[in-house]
Amino acid sequence: MTLAEIPVETPRWGVFPFMRNIKLTIEFDGTSYAGWQIQLNGLAIQQVMEESLARLVGHQVRLHGSGRTDAGVHARGMVATFATDRPLPLRAFSDGLNSLLPPEIAVLDAQEVPDDFHPRFDAKGKHYRYTIFNGNRRAPLLRHTAWFVRGGLDLAAMRRAAIHLVGEHDFTAFRAANCAAKTSVRTVWSVDISRDGELVLIDVKGRGFLKNMVRIMAGTLVEVAQGKMSPDIIPRLLDAADRSLAGRTAPPHGLCLIEVYY
Repeated sequence: MTLAEIPVETPRWGVFPFMRNIKLTIEFDGTSYAGWQIQLNGLAIQQVMEESLARLVGHQVRLHGSGRTDAGVHARGMVATFATDRPLPLRAFSDGLNSLLPPEIAVLDAQEVPDDFHPRFDAKGKHYRYTIFNGNRRAPLLRHTAWFVRGGLDLAAMRRAAIHLVGEHDFTAFRAANCAAKTSVRTVWSVDISRDGELVLIDVKGRGFLKNMVRIMAGTLVEVAQGKMSPDIIPRLLDAADRSLAGRTAPPHGLCLIEVYY
């Protein structure tokens, strides 16, 4: 769909403009971007989307996202909303907007939602997936979406360790030093470890996450799988609340936001 092909609908309230709250579900490859949120040190997904939306609706737009992602992190289900009084069909905010966006970003779905809906504050939880390529030699086609870890990984040990991450805990040992969250207590619903050929998938679902939390969890579980840590160390890490005792922060390109729950 091109801009010229987008029909204009009659406003619900006659000739007078009305504000609409539009919810977008977005997929993006974050390889070349400085994360979701607009910042001074690089091009962000939010900036590109706001500029494209402004072209579509003819006025400045502020997108409110369901959260932040680090540079290099991907998403299949980022959620964001914006307000507009333009009487465009919802298809314009998906197909029409996609015609203006770069190939790394796409709108999967557009819906009109109540004015008081907020993608961050109304979110009930999130699903992240961390992908590891566990082959004997690197795979160039996976270099932007999976962390290459050579050598055997003990998935049974990973699963035994992951059990201790489930529940409500103080995750200070699994947060970045510059994390600005007021509290480090978070609730993790599940941590599932699976293998698909040479890919090892770590699926984490929970109510909310600290900065780098899933990546530090992934890095720590890999060290457990390599025999560098015992699966039973997780409770001690949680009790110690010391970031220096946990494993490395896994690289960002293996992480993907799969879904936000409402």
